[in-house]
Amino acid sequence: MDKKIFTTPIFTANPVTVLVLGICSALAVTAKMQPACIMALSVTIVTGCSSFLVSLIRNTIPNRIRIIIQLVVVALFVILVDQILKAYVYEISKQLSVYVGLIITNCILMGRIEAFALGNKPIPSFIDGIANGMGYGIILIAIAFVRELLGFGTLFGHQIIPLSWYASNGGFYENNGLFSMAPMALILVGIVVWIQRSIQKNLQEK
Repeated sequence: MDKKIFTTPIFTANPVTVLVLGICSALAVTAKMQPACIMALSVTIVTGCSSFLVSLIRNTIPNRIRIIIQLVVVALFVILVDQILKAYVYEISKQLSVYVGLIITNCILMGRIEAFALGNKPIPSFIDGIANGMGYGIILIAIAFVRELLGFGTLFGHQIIPLSWYASNGGFYENNGLFSMAPMALILVGIVVWIQRSIQKNLQEK
């Protein structure tokens, strides 16, 4: 099996920084690490499982209703993930709000099903789905790391920046409120895109 199936979506064709997909949730759920990690894991599971199942039944799907079938398959896994989150991590599920349900509209899922799963065997399709989910998740977690650390002084809710550093305690530091706001997520995505395109010259538009 070609290892590029796994490595390409993470590095050279990242769905967020190269294909510019899934940006809305990248802006909405990256204020803190916990919701970002849960969303990344959820999308990865749904993308992998949906691609696997669609590939498994691809030869029985009539072409004219393939989009409907794909949506039903994706919705099945989204509902399962949503119910599991509500059962085991309810507080984080509340933080994610409607964004778990909106995974069904994530362009990454439908794009990979159309571009890969419908024309390939189940195992490669599963790996492709997982890799695209991981590529998406890596960007979410990286952005959340910076936003939570500089915006709140914490990581996973634990205080990282010493309280003695804060101006209220006679120190020199203040949390940067801009990092807790959605515009900063967009700025950080732009910085990541710029860094990646500076390193990978072949991604620059001619």
